[in-house]
Amino acid sequence: MMRTIVVGINGSRTSYAALDWAADDAARRGLGVRIVHVHGPWTAEHPLTAASDHQTLTERCEAMLQQAATRAQQRRPGLEVTTALVVGAVAERLKQEARSADTVVLGSRGLGGVSGRILGSVGLALTGHLSCPLVIVHEPAEQSYGEVVAGFDGSADAEAALEYGLEQAQARGARLCVLYGLQPPVQAPHPVGYGLIPDGIAGQEIEQRLAPWRQKYPEIEVVVSVVAGNPVTVLARASRQADLVVVGSRGLGGFASAVLGSVSRGILRRAHCPVAVICLPSRT
Repeated sequence: MMRTIVVGINGSRTSYAALDWAADDAARRGLGVRIVHVHGPWTAEHPLTAASDHQTLTERCEAMLQQAATRAQQRRPGLEVTTALVVGAVAERLKQEARSADTVVLGSRGLGGVSGRILGSVGLALTGHLSCPLVIVHEPAEQSYGEVVAGFDGSADAEAALEYGLEQAQARGARLCVLYGLQPPVQAPHPVGYGLIPDGIAGQEIEQRLAPWRQKYPEIEVVVSVVAGNPVTVLARASRQADLVVVGSRGLGGFASAVLGSVSRGILRRAHCPVAVICLPSRT
């Protein structure tokens, strides 16, 4: 069975941007797309908004899914597309869909008919809890920059993010920028024994960690950038001229966290391009 990218739609602008991203990524990597719309079991089958056209909720949702499928196939002719209308709690049903997915893609404004914050409640509920990458798409892409950015701190999740970033760079014919945000400890600017690690030393350590990956992906241009500053700010700045930012769901040192790290949460809110969050299966 062909592996698929699951994309959740709700008719919003960002959900269609997510659909376009999923279609492009699937075409590049030889995958299929599964378009999913979830609505709650408590939702009325005959909502007041449907009175004028006499359509039931199911009919309206099925029409939206068909339009989405047509959009994806027109964007990428030959793409294998399936649709699913699912009833239940949005986050839980998408978690179930993720179990057999290559990737889950969502728009940043949320699912379930309620939009609002920059990162929707469903995106927050899923980030760090899937066994596959989760990609959050903010707006339609205006141009291609030929660069994927991976936040790296040497943690296990960051290694997984690095691998995904390399796969994406390979599929896109892009370069990979491995970014390390170097910031002082929180106790004080430079207390005795806790001065900043020189950029050169940090860069050397990262290069050593990257050596096996360079051998595995020799055709990809990989550049290392050690930048002083808050990791979220550094990644957000880099996202202005990137096609994708990839981070682990939690990390170490400058990219430290709980289940959903402060960096992954921060960049999801501030990025100017799609963000992929990678969580190791053992942490789901």
